[in-house]
Amino acid sequence: MKKKQILLVNDMAGHSKVGMGAMVPILSYYGFPTFNLPTALVSNTFNYGLFNALDTTEYIRGTLPVWQQLGFSYDAICTGYLYSEEQAELVSQYCHEQRQKGTIVFVDPVMGDGGSLYHGMTLKQVDAMRRMVAEADLTFPNYTEAVYLTGESFKEEGLTWEQTKSLLDKIRQIGCRSVLITSCRIDGKNSVAGYNHYDNSYFHLEYEEIPGLFHGTGDIFAAVLMAHLLDGVTLKESTRAAMDTVYHLIDLNKDIEDRNRGILVEQFLGELSH
Repeated sequence: MKKKQILLVNDMAGHSKVGMGAMVPILSYYGFPTFNLPTALVSNTFNYGLFNALDTTEYIRGTLPVWQQLGFSYDAICTGYLYSEEQAELVSQYCHEQRQKGTIVFVDPVMGDGGSLYHGMTLKQVDAMRRMVAEADLTFPNYTEAVYLTGESFKEEGLTWEQTKSLLDKIRQIGCRSVLITSCRIDGKNSVAGYNHYDNSYFHLEYEEIPGLFHGTGDIFAAVLMAHLLDGVTLKESTRAAMDTVYHLIDLNKDIEDRNRGILVEQFLGELSH
């Protein structure tokens, strides 16, 4: 069976294995022809305290018309970190046009974690990300991003299952079809919650947390999730596979000294879920 072509719209880091640097090896390993549109070139993850970043909005503005003239198209597009409101407008419009032609759009609304926005992220960018989510066949914010998208308050103690379903519905009201909320606590347990528009079902899956913060694990989750979905696996089963893969890779790397640089995924491709 011919594999679907995927376009990644995300940042590229020079030092840290995050964004496209984490996703391309995984999707290529699964056999998907993978292309990229970088939203920013960054020296390293922001957590090092110092970083340099190049805004690629001008490049995107010039590239999309060229691709359209050449007739390039993709079976799926996955968007991640967007550098500016203008970028979000350009990319959301492109996704809207491609979606009309049958392209599946995945949106990872990268904005924050732990109850706060990432360094440099503004509320105007949150508004722009809502426009991006409105074009999604599937969006998968973490709990922090979910509350920013919906205007809800962040609850340190977590949510009940009924509150989680309400939050899923509020994200759907933005315009997307299916939703996952990652890294949330539901009835006291670490969970990923989902709504699948294909069968109008809600679900949540529990996971065990390994202490400490690893950068790039959200990108690994996204890549494994998409690979399974595009191979025809159900949303719930694809989510479980992505969760288990992330846990396994963190477990294999839990003793590395510099977690800011992410997991060097090329060394662990044989460990991916099938």
